[in-house]
Amino acid sequence: MDSYFSYGQQAGHYFNRPHQHPLREPSRVPAAWKGPEVSRRDDWRYILPPEQIAEIERAIEQARRTGKETGALSVDDFPLPTLSRQIKAWREELGAGRGFQVMSGLPVERLSPEDAERFFWCLGLHMGTPGAQNPQGDLLGHVRDTGEDAADPHVRLYRTASNIAYHCDAADVVGLLCLQAAERGGASRIVSSVTVYNELLRRFPEGVDRLYEPFLLDVRNEDASGALRYLPVAPCRYADGKLRTFYHSDYFRSVQRHDDVPDFIPLERDLLDRFEEIASSPEFYFDMELAPGDIQWLSNHTILHARTAYEDHPERKRHLLRLWLSIQ
Repeated sequence: MDSYFSYGQQAGHYFNRPHQHPLREPSRVPAAWKGPEVSRRDDWRYILPPEQIAEIERAIEQARRTGKETGALSVDDFPLPTLSRQIKAWREELGAGRGFQVMSGLPVERLSPEDAERFFWCLGLHMGTPGAQNPQGDLLGHVRDTGEDAADPHVRLYRTASNIAYHCDAADVVGLLCLQAAERGGASRIVSSVTVYNELLRRFPEGVDRLYEPFLLDVRNEDASGALRYLPVAPCRYADGKLRTFYHSDYFRSVQRHDDVPDFIPLERDLLDRFEEIASSPEFYFDMELAPGDIQWLSNHTILHARTAYEDHPERKRHLLRLWLSIQ
């Protein structure tokens, strides 16, 4: 098997979600958490001990000695004999637990940009199968403000300092390695999509079945040919006791800029508004400040993520590395 998925392979894997019937009662699973609850705990954060930092630095040196380009490195080029056991537990937490995990304490200030990329790519290989994050095939993304116009519907907002509305990425897991934090702002805002669904079921039970039918998703400029402008995606799938949700606030709404897309009916507009109102309540979301050396892993099946707007330091720009992974 290839060491990574193409954009199409990964999207196909992610959206191949089993479905049996709509969920019409609250889901009581570990992924159904509330922000204030997890903010009072720290079991979601793993702090690297000195011996595992040394293990990582030895693995980086071994990977460097291979002479391979970062994307050509394999798991065997980056041995993590003790950390691998922890990684297995994280995979389980992402797939069947609370849906997010943070690793802290990586001394990124001691790493060159090339070594930071080697490390994060290879850590991703230990976690799962990396996949392309756009049709151009970018596998290791750089999240920073490039000065592009956030008001342009063809600009992906991670390349700006603007706030980013709730969404999921088309991969089982998204990972971020913080190399440099913003001077102000830039919090990672996460919310359990299972909890949002449970609350929506309480407030608006007559609307939830619509989440199992396709909404049109704006493709923006992701299709180079221009032939594909939108595609149908059902936000929710439920099978074997597991609710999987894909939600993209901006792209579900901006699709109506196309002349051949019908307006939302009142129930659909009300459903989206209520879904986002719940997700945007401090009663449910959790803001996480990522510091240099932090790595955040999120499940795109049970977590919605957003980002607050930020301001960069004049000399040090906010900079994160990003991976999309298939693990299920």
